[in-house]
Amino acid sequence: MAQIIDGKALAARLMEDTQQGVADIVAATGAPPGLAVVLVGADPASEVYVGRKISQCRKAGITSIEHRLPADTAETELLALIDRLNADPAIHGILVQLPLPKGLNAAAVLDRISPDKDVDGFHPVNVGRLSTGTGGLVPCTPLGIMMLLDSVIEDYRGLNAVVIGKSNIVGKPVSMLLLEREATVTVTHIETKDLPDVARKADIIVAAAGAPHLVRGYWVKPGAVVIDVGITRITDHDGVTKIVGDCATHELDHARAVTPVPGGVGPMTIACLLANTVKAAKMGLKR
Repeated sequence: MAQIIDGKALAARLMEDTQQGVADIVAATGAPPGLAVVLVGADPASEVYVGRKISQCRKAGITSIEHRLPADTAETELLALIDRLNADPAIHGILVQLPLPKGLNAAAVLDRISPDKDVDGFHPVNVGRLSTGTGGLVPCTPLGIMMLLDSVIEDYRGLNAVVIGKSNIVGKPVSMLLLEREATVTVTHIETKDLPDVARKADIIVAAAGAPHLVRGYWVKPGAVVIDVGITRITDHDGVTKIVGDCATHELDHARAVTPVPGGVGPMTIACLLANTVKAAKMGLKR
């Protein structure tokens, strides 16, 4: 029977560390770290996600400042807001919720955020720091994935890791983090030829393709560790709506450990966002 890696429990422990980090910063400066969340438009999924982030900020003791802008906001206006947040010493982290409405250049907007306040880890400077192993702020989901893996793996040296998905948000950064641990990494995607055969050679599988139940039981060798990043809402034959991942978890009893969906990677993503905010604030103290 595969071990279930409890993302909620790990996120709770990380939250305790974050709360202590906030207390340390308050003791040193007299004020808590500040996170600015920018939401443009009224995308329902973004509304829910931003609400969760703000709620968790309050629990951690981080000051959360929300900026809600209409969907027809001009790009110049959005960039001007980011410039003001970059210059505000009370703001240590800036998060622009994606996706942005049509007409706004997401790359230009994310590039405008100061790399030192880029708590999502998407700025090209932080991407470069990650690829060269020179520090910086790491994207939240890949950071959480590594913490989940660390809970069951002590030594990555010589292990074969297969990452399914090549996105800039998950696939590429998590592959670089695995390389840093001396794993041998193969980055694949849904167009990879003979993908099941490639996956069967893996000691670690990170499934982040956004394809429900893509990874079946016969894709996974006995004893492999499987991290399921996918989250898709589907309706079954009985008309019941449910959330599923990229892996057919019910077929993975022969794996060493797996993450559930929900309750695996998801809780770690927000917890790592708060941890990144504290890290950014501490980096600011050293400058």
